[in-house]
Amino acid sequence: MSRYDDIINLSRPESTHPKRPMSARAGQFASFKSLHGYEDDIKEQGRYVDNKIEIVEDKKESLDEILNTIRSNLSFKVRVKYFKKDKYKDGGKYLYKVGLIKKIDEINKRIIFDNKEIIDICDIINVEIYEGI
Repeated sequence: MSRYDDIINLSRPESTHPKRPMSARAGQFASFKSLHGYEDDIKEQGRYVDNKIEIVEDKKESLDEILNTIRSNLSFKVRVKYFKKDKYKDGGKYLYKVGLIKKIDEINKRIIFDNKEIIDICDIINVEIYEGI
């Protein structure tokens, strides 16, 4: 005599709860991510940022001369290399902006381009004058 002889031929018990539709039952088998945002955090940690370069005094004087030339005649097309701080990490990246300078704001120490883009003078590491317009 087997251990289960007393129950082997019994009918399956019926549930008192109503059956759920197949569409509702399928959700229990959906994929599961236990660490929401983990992949995004890994990508963020791996994202490269530059450190800001501190320019030497000679280079600062050279930049001041170029900005004074531009200030006296705002009809130069320029290419500015500047540092943009990252919102989330220490550091940032170096970008280039090409265009016409509308104004050099001495009080707030920034330059304003004709398309209203603003760059702080302390973030600029190089300015090249392309041509007079």
